[in-house]
Amino acid sequence: MRVLYHLTLSPSARKVRLVLAEKNLDFTLKLEKVWERRAEFLALNPSGEVPVLIEPDGTVLAGADAIVEYLDEVYREKILIGINPVDRAEVRRLCAWFDLKMNLEVTENLLGEKMMRRYQGQGQPNSQAIRAGHANLPGHLDYIGYLVERRRWLAGDHFSAADITAAAHLSSLDYLGDVPWDAHEPAKEWYARIKSRPSFRPILSDHVPGVSPPKHYTDLDF
Repeated sequence: MRVLYHLTLSPSARKVRLVLAEKNLDFTLKLEKVWERRAEFLALNPSGEVPVLIEPDGTVLAGADAIVEYLDEVYREKILIGINPVDRAEVRRLCAWFDLKMNLEVTENLLGEKMMRRYQGQGQPNSQAIRAGHANLPGHLDYIGYLVERRRWLAGDHFSAADITAAAHLSSLDYLGDVPWDAHEPAKEWYARIKSRPSFRPILSDHVPGVSPPKHYTDLDF
């Protein structure tokens, strides 16, 4: 059985979950409390981070980018990183945009402060970082809107890992009620299309003990 070590609100882990689901690959989720630094988990991934995927043949893969590239090369029935070199370059550019730029400017400032500090027992969230995250998020929503007003999906005509990556970050932030959807209608319409995909249903069913999502989180029509 394929096993994915994950953390419920981790965008990187959600990204891999969505890719696996889009490719119709069966897998079992195993929650990994990365702050516990378990020796058994560190033996799988010395960085101590999720996601880690164990394939049915025992192959161990660590890191979202490496896992997604592997899955797209091995399971070719549905391609998510572009069908030609130009498409692949654009998908990878946008994946980096959300995994690096948006993660630094928004996700770490909101999800990192609100949840990871709590898990790691690091005290109260940094209010300045949270304000920065809220201030930076609209620019990324505007960029999503700019792209989907000119393309069918973020990277072009086809649903891709770029859409998955952006949705992984935004779904985690949306669980915390931090996304101002009503002020960004094009991004909201794009996200509604994402939420309607069968692969996204398990994401919408996630629950973090002690933290409830806003009512619209599971509503496919907001």
